[in-house]
Amino acid sequence: MELCVEPDMYSPSIDAVGNYVDKIPPFNTIKKGLRCPCGSRKDKIYETHKIFSSHINTKIHQKWLADLNLNRANYYMENEQLKTTLQNQRLIIAKLEKDVQNKMMTIDYLTQQLHKKCNENVVTDLLDLDV
Repeated sequence: MELCVEPDMYSPSIDAVGNYVDKIPPFNTIKKGLRCPCGSRKDKIYETHKIFSSHINTKIHQKWLADLNLNRANYYMENEQLKTTLQNQRLIIAKLEKDVQNKMMTIDYLTQQLHKKCNENVVTDLLDLDV
């Protein structure tokens, strides 16, 4: 079984004012290329600094970056809501796992009781048999 390495996902940096800005990461540390979530070219992998640099100057990428900056408060609120949802889901999963564990223990106990009942030697008085 081989290990599949995925390309890194690009995310813009944040400047001192709090705006999203493009800052190209060094490509010598990126092994399998870079994928941009802007949506201009779905599943396109940028493998060199030069190609990615030309990509971030496209109109679609610039519009995506501007939309990020316009909606940054909404993204923060959405992120907080997602954190709450994730925490609630973890609690639900933990409760369900505990319920499953309890039911497994009940099944094991009842199975043992059933085997005890089946394995008991039933002794009948042979004189009582009508032949």
